[in-house]
Amino acid sequence: MPRPGRWLALTVLVLAVLLVAIDATVLGLATPFLSEDLRPSATQLLWIGDIYSFVIAGLLVSMGSLGDRIGRKRLLLTGAVAFGAVSVLNAYATSPEMMIVARALLGVAGATLMPSTLALIRNIFHDPKERSFAIGIWGAMASAGAAVGPVVGGFLLQHFWWGSVFLINLPVMAVLVLVGIKLLPESRDPSPGPWDLPSVALSMIGIVAIVFAIKEGAANGLHWYVLLAAAVGVLALVWFVRRQLTLPSPLLDMRLFHHRGFSGAVLADLLTILGLSGLVFFLSQFLQLVQGRDPLEAGLAELPAAVGAVTAGLLAGRVARRYSVRSVVAGGLGAIGVSLAVLVWLQTDTAYPILGALLLLVGVGAGFSFTVTADVILSSVPKEQAGAASAVSETAYELGAALGIALLGSVVTGVYSDFATPEGVPPAAAAEAHESLGGAVEIAADLPADTGGALLDSAQEAFVDGLQIASGVGAVVLLATAVAAWFLLRGQRLEGGGH
Repeated sequence: MPRPGRWLALTVLVLAVLLVAIDATVLGLATPFLSEDLRPSATQLLWIGDIYSFVIAGLLVSMGSLGDRIGRKRLLLTGAVAFGAVSVLNAYATSPEMMIVARALLGVAGATLMPSTLALIRNIFHDPKERSFAIGIWGAMASAGAAVGPVVGGFLLQHFWWGSVFLINLPVMAVLVLVGIKLLPESRDPSPGPWDLPSVALSMIGIVAIVFAIKEGAANGLHWYVLLAAAVGVLALVWFVRRQLTLPSPLLDMRLFHHRGFSGAVLADLLTILGLSGLVFFLSQFLQLVQGRDPLEAGLAELPAAVGAVTAGLLAGRVARRYSVRSVVAGGLGAIGVSLAVLVWLQTDTAYPILGALLLLVGVGAGFSFTVTADVILSSVPKEQAGAASAVSETAYELGAALGIALLGSVVTGVYSDFATPEGVPPAAAAEAHESLGGAVEIAADLPADTGGALLDSAQEAFVDGLQIASGVGAVVLLATAVAAWFLLRGQRLEGGGH
């Protein structure tokens, strides 16, 4: 029997997703203001941007299986309260170090929210077509959050200080908790077995060490500590997998990966976000610091991506049933790949209609592929394991985001930091300008007009050169993923019809 009030319950779950997505993107806009206030170094700035994703990625699998054990509703509501409380700490951070710690704690709270929402959808909606539509709404809100973040953030940054972008979490979390207590049904695995703490530690150490190694290696080269971190990460993950295969009730059932559709969908998610996230992270900087838009205008400029993603997300289930899962996913990924390939010709004065059209195409591609892969992942596992399965898909997403910002971010930063300093710029000012484009904009404002102008032109051109190369790398990754998805998702169907 369909559960009464299930669509109202979905609105509560969607609020949580919207918030986590807004939080991941709003920071990109606040970065120039935060840099001015807290004066972080280039490395600290990347950590502020990344640590949230690191911690979420490291904890998702553990939190997903914890929800399967103690109850997904209980975990979701506890996480929501924590998320609200830690947001206050982020808003009032007074140093780069405090900001990094606050972002890390926000990641811990965020890790409880995402897998619980998808797992609850799997348990609330029993009809496959209704569930596809619900997953479409869920995915559309995740995409909308990523795009609404810059608009809301832009508005707040024009009227208040940068900490206000974190305080918007509080009213939303209050609504979520009060309504969620009433409307959400509790669901858990009926015979879960104990929560294995050594496995929790191994998955956290493994994922965080590997992401750290990639990030540091890309930024500073392969030093001994980078290789050590990579080795520790690989060892921890190998040990994690072996432990899961021997435990009577594992944290993550490795047999899920024997399902080709499940593995293909997870891989597609990981690589898509990897190709996209670096771009999204740097595009708001491009719109503000290169093209001189104010934060609200930059946020509105990114809206076509949300419009495309929301529309495609809501249609994805129907289209995949009519044509095929693999054509929708591979087609979506191909569309994003082509858009990124066009950005290789990006210039400092590229007209907005071109950017807007590309963002729309990116949104449509992402909306189609993410919604269908989430559906494939959820429908290929028994519903008792919905938490663990959705955590795997979320882990792929977060890991992809951290790797994308690390790898593509390091490409942009590497190209940028080599720009030629014009004559007449004091060495100390030049060093700060090479740290980040935000730094260069500030320094240029304090220098005589001619020198400042020359410095700014040189810095902006170097930033755009870096963006072009990063877009090319992203395009190659996405087009290769589209081909892989075509083969891996062969014969994959959504429940309730389609082929």
